[in-house]
Amino acid sequence: MAHFPKTAAFTDFNTPSRIEADIVDLAHEGAIPRELNGAFFRVQPDPQFPPRLGDDIAFNGDGMISRFHIHDGRCDFRQRWARTDKWKLERAAGRALFGAYRNPLTDDESVQGRIRGTANTNAWIYGGKLYALKEDSPALVMNAATLETEGYTSFNGKMTGQTFTAHPKVDPKTGNMIAFGYASSGLCSEDCTFYEITPAGELIRELWFKAPYYCMMHDFAITADYALFHIVPSIGSWERLRKGLPHFGFDTTLPVHLGVLPRRADATAKDIRWFKRDNCFASHVLNAFQHGTKIHFDTPEAKNNMFPFFPDVHGAPFNGEEAMSYLTRWTVDMSSGSTALTRIERLTDTAAEFPRIDNRFTGVPYRHGWLLEMDPRRPVELRGGSAGGLLMNCLFHKDLSTGAEQHWWCGPVSSLQEPCFIARHKAAQEGDGWIVQICNRLEEHGSELLLFEALEVAKGPIATIQIPLRMRFGLHGNWVDASDIGLAA
Repeated sequence: MAHFPKTAAFTDFNTPSRIEADIVDLAHEGAIPRELNGAFFRVQPDPQFPPRLGDDIAFNGDGMISRFHIHDGRCDFRQRWARTDKWKLERAAGRALFGAYRNPLTDDESVQGRIRGTANTNAWIYGGKLYALKEDSPALVMNAATLETEGYTSFNGKMTGQTFTAHPKVDPKTGNMIAFGYASSGLCSEDCTFYEITPAGELIRELWFKAPYYCMMHDFAITADYALFHIVPSIGSWERLRKGLPHFGFDTTLPVHLGVLPRRADATAKDIRWFKRDNCFASHVLNAFQHGTKIHFDTPEAKNNMFPFFPDVHGAPFNGEEAMSYLTRWTVDMSSGSTALTRIERLTDTAAEFPRIDNRFTGVPYRHGWLLEMDPRRPVELRGGSAGGLLMNCLFHKDLSTGAEQHWWCGPVSSLQEPCFIARHKAAQEGDGWIVQICNRLEEHGSELLLFEALEVAKGPIATIQIPLRMRFGLHGNWVDASDIGLAA
């Protein structure tokens, strides 16, 4: 019998769910737009077995993929495990075999050398396939229509790096997928890989380069001509792993770097330019774009570490106030000989993370962003327990052209998960469409799928879809039209 620990990561709203399900025609209130015909995919870490070492962090849970198929004014639900090598080995053994987050030294001898990925970070759809992604391993391919797992891919053997980002991008001009990996030659290495892949799944470019130091490189950005990599000192080492410390720890004494790699076909690692700035924390990227010789890189920036489970390497206590992040624009000038950022500009006084755009405007000048807001001024009642992470209690829309902001509060006993934009149609203007996201109702231990008019989020949801399962705190998800994955009504 499974006995999960009575710790914050495994109790109350965070109790493991471990449910695979098919539910037709979820109950809902309001009106689901009948022109919507597609699916919202998202993933949550959900441990299959109690942790091998007695406790664990949420980031180490097994990937559980949820799909909300919206069509004909209704919504159908399907949920399946991402059956990674780890998941299958542990299912066969009937217990956890892999130990601490990214620490193979804590694994059972029977699984030494096996891929440790959990596929728990992003549910990404490209070229008709569903990719369940975790940045410490290759991409796991799943059938988007059935949610059956097909297995890890090396893109027909052409990918020689060991890892694939959980945050790939699609170039809106070429339609190609742009991605990267870090620790590409092995855990804790400074080696990185840059990839370009066609919709047919052909890897047409792989370029190796080195980061200034090994760290968590969770996201990146592209522009029309460049790929941008921010190096933030959530650092790790084999020394930490041998001591049994968390894989990552934050070092406030190290500088932050922004690498700019030309995307032209003949570029090499020697062509990367590294710019430097003072210490800060930044994880996700809203977008980036070029304006003349300048490149603008928009990211939620915090003064200090946002991950209390990856503590300060010098022993400083976690500072919740300094962990609040604010959308900030980093600018570099490619015509200058300087290695410093040209400008750092805070774009809002609203604390927020999990930034999303209209993905059709990836890497080009854009206007709209949607984020999860952390508003400490709102009343909070954690009856039923926290849903994990900092309290994300508002949906936030930022108009970068006018500066206008909109906010929608989910209430004192609830929290929100990452928003996702859905275009009204393929030729719609930027921002013309809907936002879809999950709301966790903490006291009821329940969840809802919310639909908003994307440019009128302050008015609240136009439809609330009741999910008869508790959705653990998820990380990232995406929308795809039904025709792109052969999904029948």
